[in-house]
Amino acid sequence: MITLRRGAAAQPGDRRTAGAPSREGEWAVATERIGPPVTGDEREMLRAFLDYHRATLAMKCDGLSDEDLRRRSMPPSTLSLLGLVRHMAEVERAWFRRTIDGEDVPLVWSDSGDFQVAYDASGATRADTFDAWQREVAHSRRIERAAESLDVTGRHARSGEDVSLRLVMLHLIHEYARHNGHADLLREGIDGTVGA
Repeated sequence: MITLRRGAAAQPGDRRTAGAPSREGEWAVATERIGPPVTGDEREMLRAFLDYHRATLAMKCDGLSDEDLRRRSMPPSTLSLLGLVRHMAEVERAWFRRTIDGEDVPLVWSDSGDFQVAYDASGATRADTFDAWQREVAHSRRIERAAESLDVTGRHARSGEDVSLRLVMLHLIHEYARHNGHADLLREGIDGTVGA
């Protein structure tokens, strides 16, 4: 369960919850999403929008079985909701822990640094996947809050360039938004649920 509470961020009508009929036909709500503020400083806005997109991905997975979460979109794609969550755990780790914090840790699911491994959710469960993702999100939040400013930099392993925390946060917002579009289509294909 992800609950994102930012008192100043909530605006009337911005609170969204998602649920899906359980096997017994009752609605189960697991994720609460708070809309980002319409005013605030840059860092507050980046935090809020990133959390908003994190909650959106979790909402798209609410009320589904492990089997549903592993369901692939269409051949030849192997894309699934669980694969997206696994991928985002890798993205959180790579950008915050490895790049900004300089930790020498492997990816969550690939010792060789292959981001594609995460998409294979064939043997994954909701519990294992969400535990890993939420751990990485917690690390990311800790690293961001400990940074003196958005101008703090880290070394990006692939490009060899120094990148700012500002760029990392913007990149993560972009990455979640892109994959939340995929999640929209995947969820609709599973049970017809649309919207967020």
